[in-house]
Order: sequence, then C-alpha cells, then structure tokens
Amino acid sequence: MADPLTADTGFLPRFLLCEPPSTIVTRLNAKVRHNECAIAAFGDHLRSILDRALPMDPDTRELQPRTLQLSESARAQLVKFSDYVEEQQTPGRSLSHIKGYASKAAEQAARLAGVLTAWADLDAPEVTPGTMANAIELADFYLSEASRLANAATLSAEIERAETLRKWLLTRWEHAEILPSEVVRHAPITALRESPAARAAIAILAKHGWLAPLPEGTIIRGAARKEAWRIVRSALGG
Repeated sequence: MADPLTADTGFLPRFLLCEPPSTIVTRLNAKVRHNECAIAAFGDHLRSILDRALPMDPDTRELQPRTLQLSESARAQLVKFSDYVEEQQTPGRSLSHIKGYASKAAEQAARLAGVLTAWADLDAPEVTPGTMANAIELADFYLSEASRLANAATLSAEIERAETLRKWLLTRWEHAEILPSEVVRHAPITALRESPAARAAIAILAKHGWLAPLPEGTIIRGAARKEAWRIVRSALGG
C-alpha cells in the first residue's frame, strides 16, 4: 500500500480495499445467528437479476448496455465530493499520501451508485440523490481504509529501515558516534540515503534507546558538530 509503484500504475486504486478487524474469539457457535428469511430474499432477488436477458444485439451478440443517468441533484453531490477529495490531495492534507486512490474516489462513488441503483431497480431511469449519498459514504469509507492501510504500511517500512540501520551501526560502523550526514552517505541501503528517511530512522532508534544525542559542539572526527549521536550497544544503555 505504501509502495508508490503499486499506486502509480493505477492497478490497486481500481479496487475497493479494506481490512476488517479480526473476528477471532467471536465466532462461537452459540453466538451465530442466521436470518434465513433475509438470506432467501437476497438469493431470490439476485436470481431475478441474473435471469434477466442481457441487452445485446440479436445478430452480433454485442452487448448494448443502456446509460444510467444521474439526476441533477445526484450529479451535484458527486461534483461536491470530487472537489473535496481533490482539495485533500494537496501537500500536507489528509489524502496527499494516497493520490492514486483519491484520484479515483469520485469514479468509484459513481460506480457504486450505479450498482446500488441497479440492485434496487434494473429499470431505474436515473441515480437518485439518496442513492448517491449512500454511494459517496461507501466510497469515503474505502478511501479512509486506503489511507489507514497506507499509513500502517509506511510505518512498517520506517521501522524496517530503522532496524536495518541499527544492525549496521552495531556490526559494521567503526566509530562510536554517527552523524546524520554519515548515515546519508554510507547507509547500507539506498532507502536511507535521503535525509528525510535517514532522520526518521535515527529518530526511531533514539526513541528506543539505541542512539543518544551528543551536546552541540561535540568534537567528532576533528570538527565541532551541531548534531551527532552516540551509538548505544544495548537499548538498556550499555
């Protein structure tokens, strides 16, 4: 989710992704409740839709789906949602880290509105405002899930880079201190050879006690340093 390649290709953003909370320990037989009437009604309605003849040319068998229009109010709702999502993609806003998913949110809302409309009435002439509101709510939910999962993936990647840096400092770095610039120049992986990533990894190691800040002006390798860190050989301070 955090890999820009997956989003930039436009493949994953075409899906509605979510990761529900685990249901472990709640799946006890004593708590299972079946609504046979609701399940039967769902099955019957689905069967009635599947039994409808497909709209196609009788000679060429080419599908000829009709166009489902948006009511004027439904279109206005969709435009408002699209503009909101677009604004949230600017740097520093809530969706700036998932532009690939956000860019398709309005399109997904329109698709969902079409599905909800067709489920209710295959012959419906247009998408109503109520249906569009429901579709936008669903699209917004999936967008929030994409944001949450991307944040979690980014955090995991940052922790992995920090662990790589920690092991390298303990086993390969020959000095007792390290400068941020030295991490950028000598880090064992390319992902750490950019200042923001290097500083993020340093901050994680410092938070967990693997790096200790040295006073400003400390002489390191012949020069007074504005920022330097002492490598801690164990998180307990040894």
